[in-house]
Amino acid sequence: MKYFQTVAYTEHISKAAEQLNIAQPSLSLTIKRLEDELGTTLFDRKGRNIQLNASGKILLNHVNRIFTEIENARMEIQTKDMAIDHTIKISISNPRFLSGLISRYITQWPDTNIQQGLGARNDILASLKKGDIDLGIAGPPMADDEIESCVLINEDIVLVLPFTHKFATKSEISLSKVADESFIALANNEEYSFFTTELCKKAGFTPKIIFEVDSHLLAEIIKVNQGIALLPISVCRTLDLNYVRIADINPTYPVGLSWVKDRHLSSSARNFRDFIIAYFNDYSALYKV
Repeated sequence: MKYFQTVAYTEHISKAAEQLNIAQPSLSLTIKRLEDELGTTLFDRKGRNIQLNASGKILLNHVNRIFTEIENARMEIQTKDMAIDHTIKISISNPRFLSGLISRYITQWPDTNIQQGLGARNDILASLKKGDIDLGIAGPPMADDEIESCVLINEDIVLVLPFTHKFATKSEISLSKVADESFIALANNEEYSFFTTELCKKAGFTPKIIFEVDSHLLAEIIKVNQGIALLPISVCRTLDLNYVRIADINPTYPVGLSWVKDRHLSSSARNFRDFIIAYFNDYSALYKV
């Protein structure tokens, strides 16, 4: 089941074999035997690539639930026979989601061991389903039958301009006013890039992106008057960037916390989940203009 689950999420025999640390022929034979036993194919073969088919998707849903129940049993046994597990595994799509929060939590619960990963939204979703992590934070929140999500914040998005820009002293402007400007985008954040591109399209234009960089480099580039950007307000405050409100549409970007619906979470993971929700509620003003 673990072999099948890994192949299902990678959709690549070689990559799956590498992750499982087994020989590729052995993995291929195992999948073939599973298909023979079930009397159906689980993957559609397309050259060197494979893709989970309808039967495979059905099996994957059941396999995920089986591993969830196994993990539930392990956690219940561990809680009964051992001290409470203080390890929390969480993955986030952007480091800013835990900035300021982690230090406050550890101050209150110093014995906690937090293992934090960074990944794309789809990778976080897969890690949750596979049981590799307890919690995930991504924007926008995840919509999936196996996942429970709550919106932590709807963060205001603003237009970032150099201090010398002609609109820099405005309190707000319509996005259409900067249709001909050069834009700087955040790299390695497909969901947010799609969101900002759609904002521009609603304003009647497609942004001309000249740089794709991380937030710190973006700040440097803007300060030397090489472009403008659409950024969450918390990023602007952290990096001391000049910004103006976007008139008419008042855009917000939702950020969500997710976990597997039926999976048993340790008391530490539940406590951390509740702390995160409370933190964003208490400090909601940081995410509003």
